[in-house]
Amino acid sequence: MTQEELVKSIAKAAADKKARDIVMMDMRNLMSSTDDFIIADAQTATQVRAIADNIEEELDKKGAHFLHKEGYHEGEWILLDYGDAVAHIFKTEAREYYALERLWADAKLTRFED
Repeated sequence: MTQEELVKSIAKAAADKKARDIVMMDMRNLMSSTDDFIIADAQTATQVRAIADNIEEELDKKGAHFLHKEGYHEGEWILLDYGDAVAHIFKTEAREYYALERLWADAKLTRFED
């Protein structure tokens, strides 16, 4: 799977579970630990977990397995680390508070269009 396919697969799996405001951020010139962030949000912790579950299931089918997962139990901010791509699924209030798009404002940002 290419990097572009990985990023789009994560975004599509999030969209399939009604994630809101899905953006892809090119982090290649800003950090050495990953190439892309995929950021999305949902209104409830249950939906945040459902989005994370769907990303995991859909990428598993394609042979891509996360290296690390954080925040699942709380459901406020779930991070799925796929190495070169990191998915951040937030509860809406947490996304507004942490504001990764503003924190990494120098990153090229692309909105996901399904």
